[in-house]
Amino acid sequence: MDNPIARIMQKDSIFKVGEVFSVNGREVKVKVDKKKNLTHMMYCGELIKNVVVGGYIKILKGFVQLVAKVDGEYIQENKKVDPEYHNTNEIIDRILIVQLIGYIENGNYYKGVKELPLIGNDCMLMDNAEFELIHRFAKPGEPVIRIGALMSDDRIPINIGINKFFSSHIGIFGNTGSGKSYTLANIYRNLFLTFNAHDAFRKNAKFLLFDFNGEYSDEHVIIEGKKIYNLNTRNNNGDRIPLKRVDLLNPELVNILASATEKTQQPFIKRTLQLYEHVHNQNAPIAYLQGIVKNEVERVLRMTDYLRAKQLLDYLEEILPPNMDPTGINLGHQCDFEWHGVRSCFFSGNDYFNAAGVAHIPNLLIYRDAARISEPMDFVSILIMYMYIQLINDVLSNRAQNEHIAPAINKLKAFQKDFNKVFIVDDALDFWDNSNFVVVNLNNVNIMTKKLIPLLLSFKLYREHKELRNGELHEYLNIIVDEAHNILSYESQRESESWKDFRLETFEEIIKEGRKFGVFMTIASQRPSDISSTIISQLHNYLIHRLINNRDLEMVEKAISYLDKVSVESLPVLPVGACVLSGLIADLPVIVQVDKLSSVNSPKSDTIDLLRSWMDDEDGV
Repeated sequence: MDNPIARIMQKDSIFKVGEVFSVNGREVKVKVDKKKNLTHMMYCGELIKNVVVGGYIKILKGFVQLVAKVDGEYIQENKKVDPEYHNTNEIIDRILIVQLIGYIENGNYYKGVKELPLIGNDCMLMDNAEFELIHRFAKPGEPVIRIGALMSDDRIPINIGINKFFSSHIGIFGNTGSGKSYTLANIYRNLFLTFNAHDAFRKNAKFLLFDFNGEYSDEHVIIEGKKIYNLNTRNNNGDRIPLKRVDLLNPELVNILASATEKTQQPFIKRTLQLYEHVHNQNAPIAYLQGIVKNEVERVLRMTDYLRAKQLLDYLEEILPPNMDPTGINLGHQCDFEWHGVRSCFFSGNDYFNAAGVAHIPNLLIYRDAARISEPMDFVSILIMYMYIQLINDVLSNRAQNEHIAPAINKLKAFQKDFNKVFIVDDALDFWDNSNFVVVNLNNVNIMTKKLIPLLLSFKLYREHKELRNGELHEYLNIIVDEAHNILSYESQRESESWKDFRLETFEEIIKEGRKFGVFMTIASQRPSDISSTIISQLHNYLIHRLINNRDLEMVEKAISYLDKVSVESLPVLPVGACVLSGLIADLPVIVQVDKLSSVNSPKSDTIDLLRSWMDDEDGV
C-alpha cells in the first residue's frame, strides 16, 4: 500500500544535495553531500539534472522555500578527517557558491530575498514542476507566448507574459549569423498567431518594421497579410509611402527634410510655414500669393545694392514660370532691364527704377509673370517656392542673411528627387492601408535616405500618438528597427553634428517618454557598442545572442544591470539560435534555445552556402 509520508521522505533523501555552512548576505555557501556528485539522477522514471554551475537549488528554512542560483563551486580539504582511515574522496569537500534570487510561496515563485537561510538548512534539487515554475515569466493566468526552451534542459519551455514583454522597449543583440533576426521574427510571429483573430488587436495595435536589408519583406515572413513598402531610389518603380499635407506643414518634419540648423534655419522654416498658412487662409489664396510676389519684384528692382538685388532676382527666377523661346531655351526674366552703375539702380529704356521712376515696372516681363504665378503640383515644390518667397522677404527686411538660409533650401531641393521616389503627398491615402503591420523595405534606398525615412516616419507617428492620448491608453505602436546601428549610431561621419544630435535626440525621446503614449521600440543590432548608450540603458527587456567583440561585451555588461556574471561570460560561446533572456520580464537571466520557424516564415538572412554555390551539381554536394 502506498505510503505518502514514506514517498515524501524518499524524495527528500534523493533530492537533498547538501546543507548551508556559510551565509554572507545574499551569498550562501553549500557543502555538497559526498554521494551527490553525479550529473543526473533518476526519480520515478524521470531524469533529474543534478546541481551544476548556472543551475538552481532550493533551501528549506522551516516551511519557507528559498530559491538560489549556483554561481560557482570549489573544493577544499577537510582537515578533520584522518587520511589514514578514509578514502581520498572523503577528505575533499565540494562547496557551492549560490546567490539567493527568490522564494516559492503558495505554489508561486516570487523574485527577491524574503529572508536569509540559517547554517545547517537543507539544500534540495528542484523537480521539473518547480524548475518550470521559476522559468515561467508571467503572472498566473496571464496569456503567454513560447519563445523556446531552456538551453540546458529542452524539456523546460520558456514562456513570456505578453503584457509585460510587449509593453516595453526590447533589445535583440548578437553578431551576424547568431540568430537575432530569427528571434525577432519568432517572437512577433507568435504574438500575431496568438492575437490576430481579435478585432481589438487589429484595431488598436500597430507595428512598423524598418527592414534595412530586405530580410522581412517577403509576403510570408513573420505573418501573412502585412503591408509592405518596397522603396527604391535607383528608379521610379518602387512603392511610395503616403504622407498627408498636414505632415509637411509641421516645422519639425520639414526641419528633418532640410537638415535645418537650430539657430537660424529652423526659425526661418517656421516663418515659411506660417506664410503658407496665412496665404491659404485668404478668400483667394493664389491671387494673394501673386500680390506678395509682385510686391517683392518691385522692392527688389528698387534696390541700390546690385549684388544683393541680383541674388534675389535669381531666387525669383526659381519660382516664376519659365520664359521659353521657340527653340525651348529658357531666356529668363531679366532681359528687358539692366543695371546702371553710376546711378546704382536698375533701368529700362529711359526709366530708372528709383524713388521717382517705378511706373514702368508693371510692364516688365518679370512683373507680368509674377502676376500669373501658381503653386506647383507636388507639395515639396510648393514648400520650396514658399521658402524662396520668405527668404526674399527676410533679406529685403534685413531679417536674415542669404548665406545662412540658402543651404536649407538647397538641401531640400537636393533631396526632392529622392523624396518623390519614396513618398507621395495625398490626403486620401492611408499609411497603414487597413493593416496593423507595416514593413518598410529600405534595401534599395541610398544611404542618406535610409537614415531619413525611419526618423521622419517615427517622429510623425510618435507625434500623432502623443496627440491621441486622452484618458486611458488604447492605441499601441511598436517601432521595430532591425540593424538599428544604421540609424541609432553616434559615430556616423556622413552627417553634421547638429543633424546627428537631432536624430539621436528624437529616438532617445521615444525611448524615454514613449511608454506614456503607448509607443515602444524593438531594436536589433549586431553592434550594440555603436548604438547610443542612452538608448541601450533605457531598454527594458533583452535577448542577447552570441557577442564576441570586446567593445560590445563591455557595453552590454555596463548598460544592462539585469545580467549576472555567468550570463555575461557565456555570451561569446553561445550556439546559433541561443540567447540570454534578461530584463524586467525575467526574474533571473536564462539562456534560451529559440524555437525553429518554418523556412517560409523565416527572415531571408541565411549565410551563403559556399560549397553548394562553388561546386558543380554532379559533385553531389
